[in-house]
Amino acid sequence: MAEPLDARQELRNTSDCSPQTSNGKTQGKAIDKVNYADLLKGSWVEEFVYSEEEFILPGHEWQGSKLDGREKSPLSRFDLALWSNWKEKMRKGLFRYPLEKLQTRILPGSVQFVAQLNIQRGIERRKPQDIQSVQQRFDPHQFNFNKIKPEEILFQMSKMSIRKGSGSNADHEIQGCELKKNYCQSQEFPSPNQTELQTMEDRGWKPGSTLLVINVSPLEFGHILFIPDPALCLPQILTPNLIQLGIESVLLSVHRGFRVGFNSLGGFASVNHLHLHGFYLDQELLIESAHSEPLCPDINFHLLSGFPAQGFLFYSDGRDLETVARNICKVTDYLVTKDIAHNLFVTRGTLSGDTTDPKSSARIRILIWARKSCFGAKEESAFNVALCELSGHLPIKTVEDFHSITEASAITIIQKYLLPDAEFSQLTSQLIALFNSLI
Repeated sequence: MAEPLDARQELRNTSDCSPQTSNGKTQGKAIDKVNYADLLKGSWVEEFVYSEEEFILPGHEWQGSKLDGREKSPLSRFDLALWSNWKEKMRKGLFRYPLEKLQTRILPGSVQFVAQLNIQRGIERRKPQDIQSVQQRFDPHQFNFNKIKPEEILFQMSKMSIRKGSGSNADHEIQGCELKKNYCQSQEFPSPNQTELQTMEDRGWKPGSTLLVINVSPLEFGHILFIPDPALCLPQILTPNLIQLGIESVLLSVHRGFRVGFNSLGGFASVNHLHLHGFYLDQELLIESAHSEPLCPDINFHLLSGFPAQGFLFYSDGRDLETVARNICKVTDYLVTKDIAHNLFVTRGTLSGDTTDPKSSARIRILIWARKSCFGAKEESAFNVALCELSGHLPIKTVEDFHSITEASAITIIQKYLLPDAEFSQLTSQLIALFNSLI
């Protein structure tokens, strides 16, 4: 089977921050091109630069990770930067509602769903955009992350790498930024291109870095968004660089409950501007240890079994993450070309259900669910089915549903959004053939 077209590149070629007419032609200057400097204008933005030496493998086990008081738990440098900035934003009232400790129920049953009552998120969160296709183009007229308040930014994040060379004196380089705070000048300057790139870097625009921004309608403590180069106006289609950074963020956190996820268009993504979610959930999930069956063992590509939501699974021990990220995006790109909505979830976990070997818990699990698309404003009353719900974490909107929901009723809602068995089986065969054709 031929490798699918690069859906990301195809849409990137047609994405633009400029408005268009109905015939597809770009209008004049009805709207100024959005750029990074306008977003950060007049604001100090901290840089968080990390290296692979900071990856934490294995992570803490749950008995050493539970938080009676969050400040009492050991924290990594990444955790400290995220927590301190996030709590300061909450103190300043930059969220749509204050997030108190959420009332939590573990639903009786084998899945052990974690239900949390979050009424305010159901009421206050931004109305989802009108999405009609997984492949929908970026629309500058809709809300996007170039329109957020600069105060919502926590910091810019980028990776320091060791430049390959001979001897022990190999130079260190920082990908996309310098280890300092940047002050973005108030002058306007154009969107990035080759001739203007250096000028933009001098003024604070850092190609290759990713913004960490508060989610103003948080579902849990530390809820953030990872937004790569907002000025590029990328649609909500996963890229290898972004998912690699998401995996690396999990490795940078000492807390077992730091999770990262992605909702595609049609998979309850509310904004068509490329982003990941990150948050802390101080509860163990069955998805961390659910059994899997190998599909392509050479690349650690598995079928998720022993869990109500059938899906795909990649394992990683933290090495060769570039290859892992590319393989993940081979799956998500294929789904995009077929206009199949999907959700993704990154967590620490065991190797194929092995909870006895301590080394097994050092793995990272990347779950991918292909699912029925959900377009328009239709929503479930108790919870929407997106990355959290598919993983076993249920943010509930109402008191009545919180107290009445059962494992059986939760599974019924979730499985309404999964692909039919025959379609999922066909997709599984197609993905196996895709990877085999690339060997």
